[in-house]
Amino acid sequence: MIKTRIIPTLLYRDTVLVKGVSFDSWRCVGYVLQSVKVYCVREVDELIFLDITASQQNRMPDFHLIDDIADECFMPLTVGGGIRSVEDVRRLLACGADKVAINTAAFLTPDLIKESAREFGSQCIIVSVDVKKTSKGTYETAVLSGNKTTGLDPVEFSKKMQDLGAGEILLTSVDRDGTMLGYDVELTRKVSDAVSIPVIASGGAGSPEHVFDVLKEGKASAAAAASMYHFTQTTPLEVKKYLTDHEIKVRI
Repeated sequence: MIKTRIIPTLLYRDTVLVKGVSFDSWRCVGYVLQSVKVYCVREVDELIFLDITASQQNRMPDFHLIDDIADECFMPLTVGGGIRSVEDVRRLLACGADKVAINTAAFLTPDLIKESAREFGSQCIIVSVDVKKTSKGTYETAVLSGNKTTGLDPVEFSKKMQDLGAGEILLTSVDRDGTMLGYDVELTRKVSDAVSIPVIASGGAGSPEHVFDVLKEGKASAAAAASMYHFTQTTPLEVKKYLTDHEIKVRI
């Protein structure tokens, strides 16, 4: 049986790591290389690093920084932010990234997903799907760090990305992000039921119970979190122990 992955997320903005609420009100939470070293010691399953202003500022990925991070990272590393071309993907993988997470470009130039998957394999292409809830209670996909809504239903968008060759979906609830009130289990279940590729749930984790809920009820394949690890005493290992006690298979 494939074991469930517990994945810390690092959000990078203007040289430091930050964390906000609903993709806003950012506050500094540390420095990237220091945090990578800590998570290496804690032997987490994977690490997600997202440059949250690269696409907004029309910047390329910081390849030198990714090279430095990869030198310190002894676990699978996913990198996102500013990816616009197959060449960007190639350079990130050459720098040491194991996977790339593509958000804005997946909406603007969806053929990038197909071309990247064909060139490098679906296993290293993640489509990052950020989702906002509308005033009518429906869901809508957003890009540019949640600043632009697209009018696209996240379930249909995720299915399209799978068809184009994406190997995983990183599904983030913008509304739940940073609240530590729990994942959007309903959203996660809808997307998980619609695709056959793994769905990484993100946005809202505040306790091991929240992680259990999104895995059990939301049918996620993995759980990403940031605030829970920055602002509480909970560690990835404690989450894994809780999940093991509740019969969720994880790597200890």
